[in-house]
Amino acid sequence: MYIFTCEDRFQDMMCCIYEAWQKALKVGHGCVRLEKTGNEQPSLFDEYIKVDYCEDEYCKVVRSIKRKISYQAYETVYYACLSSEQDALDCVYRFLIKGFTYGERVLHMRNDSDVDRINTICRRVINEARYFREFARFNSLSGRVYVCHIEPKNDVIYDVAQHFSDRMPSENWIIIDDNRSKAVVHPIDADMYIRNFSSKEMESLAKTESVNDEYTDMWKTFFEAIAIKQRNNPECQRNLMPIWMRKHVTEFQ
Repeated sequence: MYIFTCEDRFQDMMCCIYEAWQKALKVGHGCVRLEKTGNEQPSLFDEYIKVDYCEDEYCKVVRSIKRKISYQAYETVYYACLSSEQDALDCVYRFLIKGFTYGERVLHMRNDSDVDRINTICRRVINEARYFREFARFNSLSGRVYVCHIEPKNDVIYDVAQHFSDRMPSENWIIIDDNRSKAVVHPIDADMYIRNFSSKEMESLAKTESVNDEYTDMWKTFFEAIAIKQRNNPECQRNLMPIWMRKHVTEFQ
């Protein structure tokens, strides 16, 4: 078995698919598997091949998906690649094998196990991004920059940030993914970008969450004011807002 690995980044994963496909043309798709770096399960009988980013390969894969399958298939692949599921990248590869065979029809093959699996992965990623768009809470630092901390299971930080780029275009803000030590930075009236941080930088950024601004008490007061004591239902609340998502939500602090 030839196992192709790459960094947990969409562009690198597309290159990994390209390299794996080239190998599969010689040995067959059944002899190839794809994994993200860090998810490897070493075996004496497997050959591991590390794939690095190549812009030409990346462009070829993305262009082929959009032209030979559909743009919707590209979106499916994109969201699946954001997943933290161990088999996500290999599921994308299996989906594309059938996608390049059946074209756009592959999206409607609900009974196919590979299509069903990638749809399940995508649904989880999209739902988590929706949750964090609703649960994101910003702290104002001296009125100059708004800082938000989240800890999603999947790599949805950029998707969450796009929501706020439309609503806060004329503000300095930053959304930090504490799990992955990276953030989306949005300068005033400019394009946002992704920034990776060192462990020391993350320690400094963690202190921003302890800053109370004029909105902190307002959030907590609002939360208490709209609550109806007689209708208190913790179980329902946990279903709508899981406990693990509350860590950085102001009103629960």
